[in-house]
Formats: sequence, C-alpha cells, structure tokens
Amino acid sequence: MVTNSKKSMTISPLAGKPAPREMLVDPARLEREYFHRRPDPSNRSQMVSFGTSGHRGTSLRGTFTEAHILAITQAICDYRRSHGIDCQ
Repeated sequence: MVTNSKKSMTISPLAGKPAPREMLVDPARLEREYFHRRPDPSNRSQMVSFGTSGHRGTSLRGTFTEAHILAITQAICDYRRSHGIDCQ
C-alpha cells in the first residue's frame, strides 16, 4: 500500500503485468466507431463531456466520435467569432 499525508491508494494487482485479454480494445474497431458512429443528441449519455483531462468518452459507446470533435471545434469558432477574436 502506498500512503501519503492526504490519502492512501492500493496498488492494483495487475501493476507491472500484461493486461488480461478481456481488458484489451480492438484499435481497428475503435477507429471505425470514431468515424462512423453518430451520437444520438437526445441521449444525454452521448453528449460531449469534459473532465479534468479534457474531453471524456469512447467511440465504442458513442461518447467520443468525430461528430463530437466537429461540434466542439465549431463551438470554439463560433465563440471566437462572436467575441471578435481572430488569429493574427
């Protein structure tokens, strides 16, 4: 067990070992889903979600897709335009 003054953490029994096969992700499927899956705007669980490390989600659940990135990029462009922010 690793301990510091604020909180304690238990080290995973998988630490330092290869990941079990059932935990692995198929990269080709992940990429396919990213480009082809369309999130359902009426499904709150598929909306864009941000956390401390940025955009969260996975294309396998329709929560991180190309459509999400395009929407985020468009929102940034719209915000910048509405505030007169331009690249110089």
